[in-house]
Amino acid sequence: MPVPDHDADERIVWQGDYITAKTRGRWEYVGRPRNIRAAVILAVDDDDHVLLVEQYRVPLGQYCLELPAGLIGDEDGLGDEDPLAAAGRELEEETGYRAAVLEDLGCFWSSPGMVSESFTLVRARDLAKVGAGGGVGEENITVHRVPLAVIRSFIDAKRADGCGIDVRMLLLLGQNILAGE
Repeated sequence: MPVPDHDADERIVWQGDYITAKTRGRWEYVGRPRNIRAAVILAVDDDDHVLLVEQYRVPLGQYCLELPAGLIGDEDGLGDEDPLAAAGRELEEETGYRAAVLEDLGCFWSSPGMVSESFTLVRARDLAKVGAGGGVGEENITVHRVPLAVIRSFIDAKRADGCGIDVRMLLLLGQNILAGE
């Protein structure tokens, strides 16, 4: 069965340092220049607490609750950065925790109808607090260490306070959603 526009020429409409707007046939979408991808970290400690981050996101116009994450190979000299190395670096920068074990759980696509960006999901285990976290520069990240047993009520409270909730929070809610809770 033919797929419309799959073989149409891709055209760059606009490109910045971190976003590229493209068209292919009738499709309009965005991606990352230089094949930059992301690492998203699912960090759960030995006491069954998950590490979450909250930061202001300009496109949303509000704070957003998220899993720790960051770009792979976005800094000069890191174009071929390993996803696990990037995940370890970002986890420590954003949360102040270092993982003794980082496990690649595969490549996923953020919103494939609109964005060509992919991310590597990384599980972080054997966590040790080594710093304050909070990000670099002006990221102003708030770190939350939340018991998995109360994750739904924590997310519900953040939503009620006007915080955006990143789609990856579904990883933490999935079993309860499937069970009809």
